[in-house]
Amino acid sequence: MGATDRRRERAVRALDGYASGPDAPILATARALARLDDADAVVLVEGISDQIAVETAAVGRGRDLDAERIVVVPIGGAHAIGRFLTGLGPLGGRVRLAGLCDRREEELFRRGLAARLGASAPFGGMEYLGFHVCVDDLEDELIRAVGAAAVEVLFDAEGDLGSFRSLQAQPAWRGRPLDAQMRRFLGSGSRRKLRYARLLVETAVGRDGLPRPLDALLATV
Repeated sequence: MGATDRRRERAVRALDGYASGPDAPILATARALARLDDADAVVLVEGISDQIAVETAAVGRGRDLDAERIVVVPIGGAHAIGRFLTGLGPLGGRVRLAGLCDRREEELFRRGLAARLGASAPFGGMEYLGFHVCVDDLEDELIRAVGAAAVEVLFDAEGDLGSFRSLQAQPAWRGRPLDAQMRRFLGSGSRRKLRYARLLVETAVGRDGLPRPLDALLATV
């Protein structure tokens, strides 16, 4: 088996159980929504990579979210938060809500939650409501938690170091900070982003160093 075939096989294993392809966001949301009727808690995240990260972190901490009746729902982007919360209807009154978002999307989540709670509801900040904010995004949090050197080791183990070096050599990225190059590399392919969401979280758990937003979210639910 060649290096390309081995990389493809690892990618399939890393995404086992998750939707992929152009319809992946719609399918992932639909699968999660189908489980809401029996849920005790709902964790709202922006996309599938966030869902994978949360669920992988839970497994790494010895949690069984299915048994605990906790459903992680990728809502298809921060702009969907208001529509999604409205769509919960009566269900939203009996389940615990929690979530994860990027800093640049925090205000969208804040407005959606404020509208859901009503103007008279106490509003003590995002964490007070069970929602946790990544400094820039989850990839940034994971790179800092794992460390750039360990991320490069992981790229090498996954057969991606050559591709990463090629990105570093591109005029637009040559000389840029290493963490910025890594974030660009992780985001340059949808399957790559999903695959490394699992791999980086597993590495972080192994080093007992989950990023704070992920750690705090698990403590919330």
